[in-house]
Amino acid sequence: MPDSRRNKLALLAVTALVDAMMMGLAQASPPARLAVIDKPTLDLSGKKRVGKASFYAQMFAGRKMADGKPMDPQHNNAASRTLPLGTTAKVTNLETGKSAFVTIQDRGPYVEGRIVDLSPSTAQKIGITPRQGVAKVEVAPLTVPLPDGGVKLGAAAEPRPVPQATSTRGALLARSDRSYRRFQPIAW
Repeated sequence: MPDSRRNKLALLAVTALVDAMMMGLAQASPPARLAVIDKPTLDLSGKKRVGKASFYAQMFAGRKMADGKPMDPQHNNAASRTLPLGTTAKVTNLETGKSAFVTIQDRGPYVEGRIVDLSPSTAQKIGITPRQGVAKVEVAPLTVPLPDGGVKLGAAAEPRPVPQATSTRGALLARSDRSYRRFQPIAW
């Protein structure tokens, strides 16, 4: 094939690609993938964070997660690159205002800008549709397991007010586990 004909075909192919991109038929580039070997430091602060959430594809159902359990698309499991495994967190879709509690059981997502991968049922609960695929969320840890075996309360752990006694006959006693019981004073 002569060089001039090859150059014309190459120019025609580039022109067609540019036209397709201008009409929105072709994407410029897929989202940047993060290396699996990159290990960010674990976030033990318990602070809220805002970012994008996606959800597991059906092909991951039954596959072993980082904690060794199989991924169940019907449970409230999630993946985070920075929260410790076993963290319980409240995930709120900032577009719909809907929330769900999840347990971090896996590592990921490995796409730049995403902070959590949700199970399909959890994504549906908070309003992330398969067509949409990604939504802006707030992740607020409730409990964060610590390396020494302890547990730290996170941003989603709301302190309960201690009720005040209303009378001497039916006073409330607060126990350390925050459950309450009534007691009757002894009549002399």
